[in-house]
Amino acid sequence: MGHALCVCSRGTVVIDNKRYLFIQKLGEGGFSYVDLVEGLHDGHFYALKRILCHEQQDREEAQREADMHRLFNHPNILHLVAYCLKERGPKHEAWLLLPFFKRGTLWNEIERLKDKGNFLTEDQILQLLLGICTGLEAIHAKGYAHRDLKPTNILLGDEGQPVLMDLGSMNQAHIHVEGSRQALTLQDWAAQRCTISYRAPELFSVQSHCVIDERTDVWSLGCVLYAMMFGEGPYDMVFQKGDSVALAVQNQLIIPQSPRHSPAMRQLLASMMTVDPQKRPHVPLLLSQLEALQPPAPGQHITQI
Repeated sequence: MGHALCVCSRGTVVIDNKRYLFIQKLGEGGFSYVDLVEGLHDGHFYALKRILCHEQQDREEAQREADMHRLFNHPNILHLVAYCLKERGPKHEAWLLLPFFKRGTLWNEIERLKDKGNFLTEDQILQLLLGICTGLEAIHAKGYAHRDLKPTNILLGDEGQPVLMDLGSMNQAHIHVEGSRQALTLQDWAAQRCTISYRAPELFSVQSHCVIDERTDVWSLGCVLYAMMFGEGPYDMVFQKGDSVALAVQNQLIIPQSPRHSPAMRQLLASMMTVDPQKRPHVPLLLSQLEALQPPAPGQHITQI
């Protein structure tokens, strides 16, 4: 997981009978902390995510996040090295030991380039999209949806390959909403678990009788693609200005003109950002389109007919 923020005092922790040396803090959220640790048995660096659990439901959610990681053995999905629950007086901490990626997240890369006045090239974007879609396809094939896809939840490996992380918001891909109470419950859940500027329109105002499916991830992927193309998400400024994202996402997105992007790339983005989820493509279709757009390998000739 991500990059360094500050250096703190040293110590060791034990997980699955293996000792890890605390190196520094990497970051923190509402009820979780991420530290950089070094395995004393192998010399490798890891990210230790510690989730504060105040009650039984917190422990169950942390266990569920660990279980989601264990479902996958995929190069584009972050794998879980180890999991344990530690007592902290009357409370508990859930510890998830994860691989450390020194390049940080896709958002770190977007910001680094933006600081230099640069953007990802179309070929780079296509390669990243292919990897992200491959990871999403694996998640959807298991009957789940990620539900919180965004550039800060996509790590970059040493070769630049994208790796999906933060599986804590994953839930079943197909949710059959059978009434107003269930609709409101799902809407409230989405408000807490799905980042507002990457949240699909159908999750802002859930209908009483509908099916929410994995294409919420396709909308979020469209927002990620927009961020890769233009250096920020399509609704980041709407949110930062205090305007209503819920209203903004109900209108078809206007894509800025740029000579950096081909018509095919713009069309791909437009299809992902379709407001009506039933008209949004599924990931397998996106993958076939992406594979057709991939640049030829070095030395590979294209024969024109």
